[in-house]
Amino acid sequence: MTTIPADPVATYRVQLTPDFAFAEVAGILDHLVSLGISHLYLSPILAAMPGSTHGYDWCPPARISPELGGADGYRLLRAHARAVGIGIILDIVPNHLGVFDSHHNEWWADVLRHGSDSEYADYFDLDTDFGDGALCLPWLSADGDLSSLRVSDGELWLGDRYLPTADGTLRPGATPDEVLAAQRYRLVPFDSRQIGYRRFLAVNELAALRQEVPEVYEATHAWLRELAADDLFDGVRVDHLDGLTDPIGYCRRLRADIGDRLLYVEKGLSVGEHLDPALPVDGTTGYEQLRLIESAFTAPSGAVELSEVYQRITGDVGDGDELNARAAALRHVTLVDMFSDRLRRTTALFARSAPEVPVHNVQQAVATMISGARLARPGYPSSNPVVLETIARLRVENPSMADGLDVLARAFASPERAPQAVARLGEAVAAVSAKAIEDIGYHRTSRLVSANELGCTPLAPTANRDEFHGTLAARARDWPRALTALSTHDTKRSEDVRARIAVIAQIPQRWTVLVLTLWQVAPPPHAPTAYFLLQNLIGVWPDSGTPGATVRARFHAYARKAMREAQLISSWTAVDDAAESAILDWIDRLLTGTPADLISDLVAVIAEPARDESISRKTLSLLMPGVGDVYQGTQWWDDSLTDPDNRRPVDYRRSGDDAHGLDHPKARMIATALAVRRRHPDCFGPGGGYAGVVCRGPSGIHVIAFTRGGADGEPQVLVAAIRLAHTFRAGSAREHAVIPLPPGVWRDAATGADHHGSVTADAVFGDRPAVVLERL
Repeated sequence: MTTIPADPVATYRVQLTPDFAFAEVAGILDHLVSLGISHLYLSPILAAMPGSTHGYDWCPPARISPELGGADGYRLLRAHARAVGIGIILDIVPNHLGVFDSHHNEWWADVLRHGSDSEYADYFDLDTDFGDGALCLPWLSADGDLSSLRVSDGELWLGDRYLPTADGTLRPGATPDEVLAAQRYRLVPFDSRQIGYRRFLAVNELAALRQEVPEVYEATHAWLRELAADDLFDGVRVDHLDGLTDPIGYCRRLRADIGDRLLYVEKGLSVGEHLDPALPVDGTTGYEQLRLIESAFTAPSGAVELSEVYQRITGDVGDGDELNARAAALRHVTLVDMFSDRLRRTTALFARSAPEVPVHNVQQAVATMISGARLARPGYPSSNPVVLETIARLRVENPSMADGLDVLARAFASPERAPQAVARLGEAVAAVSAKAIEDIGYHRTSRLVSANELGCTPLAPTANRDEFHGTLAARARDWPRALTALSTHDTKRSEDVRARIAVIAQIPQRWTVLVLTLWQVAPPPHAPTAYFLLQNLIGVWPDSGTPGATVRARFHAYARKAMREAQLISSWTAVDDAAESAILDWIDRLLTGTPADLISDLVAVIAEPARDESISRKTLSLLMPGVGDVYQGTQWWDDSLTDPDNRRPVDYRRSGDDAHGLDHPKARMIATALAVRRRHPDCFGPGGGYAGVVCRGPSGIHVIAFTRGGADGEPQVLVAAIRLAHTFRAGSAREHAVIPLPPGVWRDAATGADHHGSVTADAVFGDRPAVVLERL
């Protein structure tokens, strides 16, 4: 039996479905071994709502999903993985559960039957303060239509949604309306702002849980303790940490339950924000690293030039000040329209701590703070100085809100003053930002959509060398086991799609000509939407030829989702079929004739540089401080867009003639990088060193390089990768970039060639985009 490394080498994320369950995962273990993967990273394994393809809508009682293979199937997978030296990291979902089908959620069904008298009422974050004490469920259309309400086989239904009824209320001969009127809940329009339960973000089918209640924690984590007792997993990934009322307290309880196993948290960090050291975790799932890599491969001058064509086409300004103003306004609208329950309840808690201040003034301050927050979630101890600075700034900008903002300032300055209010505000900021910025905003703004990604910000699409190396040196010191993500089940675009789109910033003038020409030969029906979609279409366009029927169908589905998320010409709650069809017709016009030829010509220019940069990014992600996470299928080229496109089944038969699946440049580089990691564990785990290497020469800016060393500080591994590859092709261009190697002889891990002293990029790279050297 091969030993599972105590410090992960790399993780491999698998999306489990009934068609790709524990048994099927066991079938790819040999392939993962060939890549060098040390840990499987599984999507949620608990039983979920019928038909679920993701598992985040799990339902009680908490038990391993029979559809995935059940407890026995999981134990067998664990045994097979352990036999080949691969550990398992479990994705757990403490923040919410699925409530669409009450037949499969006994807790939620009991709450609907008995209201606040239910034994499970305290499990959920309920709100019955709308007049009659009933629980308001925002499950109706805007016009409040109840025509789909019916009684069938002794049960009350709203369309295909089962509505549990209190004992004795479903009397023979009673009409559906009469039965509904007798319940402890009320059905209200989705836009009524009368929401009786805290949802996950604004998703009606996912109800938030109160993990701060001991009984809730026990009911949702007993299964995990049982697995820990039998040593059946090696780590945990916590979904949506910032949705919990007390993230630090929760992580402390979880740490006590799982011992010294790996503990990762899914948590966004804004630019310059750091993970709070009070969290007893091994790090985040790596979106902040995604941003760092993305920004390092985006041409600064090109991003500036793209602002001009973006404004010319859409009429919007894409600079930082304008984007900040639009982001604050969008957060405010989203807060009022979708999260009025958060606003009202947060206001009430702050007002309770300062009865002398009018409630309206407090509400204004709370809304302004949520709309203007720059942190992913205020309320962590280490972030309080930044929060107080933000409040002070808002006070200067809004002198009429001074007394309300002072209430917030006192609460954050003295956490014991109003801890529940601070927690509620932090959770609201996380929810509103996720919906307003990541869902709506990232589908509206489109200066360069590769920067519209989780962890990233269109405000600052680039990073300089000092920020890059300084951030990684700090990570090596503080969070050496934290994950580094490039693609996940939640990213808006796969790493390869983003890499190609980012190359547009290296050819801004050519891009401008293409856009202006397309706008002449195929005028779009709505310019902002078309400009956004065109970049994404470029990202998935085949290297040669034009998109076939499969890509066309996938892109149509993506375009519909993007239009509805953006809420400019259509939305999920007010679908405009005519507007959507007009855009889809325009897309189809781009797929043939002159428009297709023009797009194919541009793709021919950027495809190879994008492939090179994708391999460069992957190499860095695996060898920079932290632990690289490989999302399913991204060991090969992957042209996925946002979910559900990025959760399509992976064809593991694509390995071709190589039984191990390594006959692909990305897969080969992954195997090379991880083999080096395994040969030098002291350089990559806790205590390992990091130092940036500054390349010289007129083209030195095209190379990112760093060394990794052991506790003695001596570098043992040097990693070098090319960036801005469009003008840095193999040959003479690379002769003008010089890499100063540290003392000693350095051997290429892939070719075996030896190097020493100062060497040109041409000599080290040849026609490759990245190299890994080991000191002899």
